[in-house]
Amino acid sequence: MKLSNTRRGFLRSGLAVAAAAFWADETLDALMQHTNTASRPSDLKITDLRIATVARAPMTCPVLRIDTNQGIYGLGEVRDGASKTYALMLKSRILGENPCNVDKIFRKIKQFGFHARQGGGVCGIEMALWDLAGKAYNVPVYQMLGGKFRDRIRIYADTVESEDPKIYGQRLKNRMEQGFTWLKMDLGIDLIQSQPGMVMHPLGMDPTRDVTEVQHPFTGIELTDRGVAAMADYVATVREIIGMDVPLSADHFGHIGVNSCIKLGKGLEKYNMAWLEDMIPWYYTDLWKKITDAIDVPTLTGEDIYLKEPFAELCKNHAVDLIHPDLATSGGILETKKIGDMAQEYGVGMCMHFAGTPVSCMANVHCAAATENFLVLENHSVEVPWWGDLVEGVEKPIVNRGFIKVPEKPGLGVTLNDEVMKQHLFEPGYFEPTPEWDKESSHDRLYS
Repeated sequence: MKLSNTRRGFLRSGLAVAAAAFWADETLDALMQHTNTASRPSDLKITDLRIATVARAPMTCPVLRIDTNQGIYGLGEVRDGASKTYALMLKSRILGENPCNVDKIFRKIKQFGFHARQGGGVCGIEMALWDLAGKAYNVPVYQMLGGKFRDRIRIYADTVESEDPKIYGQRLKNRMEQGFTWLKMDLGIDLIQSQPGMVMHPLGMDPTRDVTEVQHPFTGIELTDRGVAAMADYVATVREIIGMDVPLSADHFGHIGVNSCIKLGKGLEKYNMAWLEDMIPWYYTDLWKKITDAIDVPTLTGEDIYLKEPFAELCKNHAVDLIHPDLATSGGILETKKIGDMAQEYGVGMCMHFAGTPVSCMANVHCAAATENFLVLENHSVEVPWWGDLVEGVEKPIVNRGFIKVPEKPGLGVTLNDEVMKQHLFEPGYFEPTPEWDKESSHDRLYS
């Protein structure tokens, strides 16, 4: 039940009755205009979970809304490309809970997440719980995490690939002119595989299309010396255009073997790369350490990892130089801050992977603001003209000269622009009731 925001409602409290003897009516009216009476946090209960799925922002993104008995709601987001069912199946587990007990609810549902996009439902709900708690207590999420280390968040943006390094270099140069202070490029074997003598692979195989479901050590694909030299020359041309001062990261190499990763890393050393990303699957800790120890270029992985413990394995073994959690996979806002704090103890910095709507973006921004060893956050939507219009309540453009300002409003700091959201739905239905998920259950306890 909502508290009355009238002076009569205020005067019913014992404190107000005593104060009324000293305060004039106009003083009490002025006080009520500046008093948050929208929520009794201790009495909040979750009553519903609803979904609206946005298309091509840059990917399919289910935005979720958790409603309460007091009329306030929280926004979250299932990771891009993940099924909304990952969140809906958890509805019966959170109904009736107080959303301000974020960690308690997270510990209750985290068993239903897993690596990559399978953790999307748990993480989306966790985001929405923080949004609700912030609104209930009238503070931004970063404040509930212990405060912020920075007022704005550095952004990097992927850039459309070109086989011509001069064209690609100019595109990256344009990013710098837009204000970006950290760049990232795709650097895959697709650039050279059509040329003879560049990529060794079983004959008849397309080394970029036929192995998407095969883990890197098992494809039989290796770079030749000529292939490594050609890819290094590509980067050299790009560096001539953008200079050596700006950080330049690289990703999407292809499913090449560990030895080729090392050969390529050595070939790129003199071009001062900021990091080489996801060269092999994240769970091969020993192989990652083999690569990292062999090259003088920072290594990075983590966008598909769920929860802190696998990150701890990479960090304590110094298997990579940097970690790269995706908050919509890694466990949500608090878990990702824990991941960053843990990594800092081992001298490992945290960058953040992100592709989604401004809802998930703001969850990342609050987490990045509150995590000391944060470096830079990804954004895939700088070329999507309506992306920032999906929400209201923050400065526009959201990404401004390569940075996002940390919101100061309660919760995540944004509200949805319903009209724009409805223009970009992936499927019919806009936060429709979901009673069919109210009683879905099983014996979930993990112990006897």
